[in-house]
Amino acid sequence: MARHPTSGPHVSLTTDYGLSDGFVAACHGVLARLAPAARVIDVTHLVPPADVRRGATVLAQTVPYLPPGVHVGVVDPGVGTERRGVALATPGGLLVGPDNGLLLPAAEALGGVTGAVELTNPEWLAPTVSRTFHGRDVFVPVAARLALGAPLSGAGPAVDPAALVRLPEPVVRADAGGFTAEVLTVDHFGNVQLAAPGALLDGLPARVRVSGRVAVHGRTFSDAEPGGLVVYVDSAGLVAVAVRTGHAAGVLDVAPGDVIAVTTS
Repeated sequence: MARHPTSGPHVSLTTDYGLSDGFVAACHGVLARLAPAARVIDVTHLVPPADVRRGATVLAQTVPYLPPGVHVGVVDPGVGTERRGVALATPGGLLVGPDNGLLLPAAEALGGVTGAVELTNPEWLAPTVSRTFHGRDVFVPVAARLALGAPLSGAGPAVDPAALVRLPEPVVRADAGGFTAEVLTVDHFGNVQLAAPGALLDGLPARVRVSGRVAVHGRTFSDAEPGGLVVYVDSAGLVAVAVRTGHAAGVLDVAPGDVIAVTTS
């Protein structure tokens, strides 16, 4: 059987494992043993624990800029349960991880799912699979074999892409004089990314309100006065709110999942 054309020497890792334990090193070690020529890209290991939405967002907004290869995502609060492990094929790369909604936004960013399998072939897994560390024992071993050019079908039986678990759609609603949208993520700087496409800012005036607070409708952080709010289109093409030299999430007292309004009055 022909090898998948997008498999290659790059493997990326996106997890909630943190950096204070040996979990990430163990995954690197498995990759080094099974696919020593693979080049590993650590996207992040600081996804908030069990925050599948945050992990899915980071992965989806990053993979279009990575080399074609195999992308492992592990934010897996259901590890050891009946949830499936899956590998997905897309026009832009392969994705490996739990079937809990984590991978699908990234798959869509890479052109959509063209094939999917459940990870059941014991020959592709660790000799002993821990119930709580599938990143090391299931997902990374599978990713290593795919990176070496093994066919996707070797990992296990086909899965109907329509049956893959999807995260709930975030709230986005156009209103008279503005819009309402769910907070998708808060980044390291405290910038608040909304689930609203940047086009919703088109036609809004130079001054708007975010949750009742006055904000500048600008293009970059410096369009606001120091300490002031600015609403802009971020690097992912989504509406975001920042505080110049400040922390917007703290000022607005919001977190991912909250819903806020951007209005003209």
